Amino acid sequence: MMAEAHLRVRLRPYADRDMWLLRRLLGDPAMTVHLGGPESNEAIVERHERYLASDGSNEELFTVLAGPDQIAAGWVGYWATHWRGEDVWECGWHVLPEFQGRGVATAAVNMLLEKVRERRTRAALYAFPSIDNVASNALCRTLGFHLIGQTEVEYPKGSTMRSNEWVMDLR
Repeated sequence: MMAEAHLRVRLRPYADRDMWLLRRLLGDPAMTVHLGGPESNEAIVERHERYLASDGSNEELFTVLAGPDQIAAGWVGYWATHWRGEDVWECGWHVLPEFQGRGVATAAVNMLLEKVRERRTRAALYAFPSIDNVASNALCRTLGFHLIGQTEVEYPKGSTMRSNEWVMDLR
């Protein structure tokens, strides 16, 4: 699936000017229905600072830009994690409602996959969308992730989320 022609998509490193985007994505109950609810302002500020401190060695976080004006439409990223006894990459994404269902997430995660594959440092990339998040699970299927089954992950910190465990072999 390609992004709509008028919704050209590209990634740029997450930046200080993206705080408003994080507030919209993680501070809104409707946007966080599959993530355990909205984060507090303090948690969003802490996450923003953590994203800014990312050095690219163990994680890369990007703002998704879309459309002719290259408007910030969401974020995608990947980070090092240890899962089932193996050092792997984990990825995630979040797209504003006005850009959902238009191929933006698909295009952005596809670009992210290219970046992860270029690293050649880990054998697998995992995604853990909520079992109830139909769109994110469909995205995993569309992009060629393999569904392992259901699992529980900690998200946000201190909370357990029932997720589907998707994996992509990077070799």
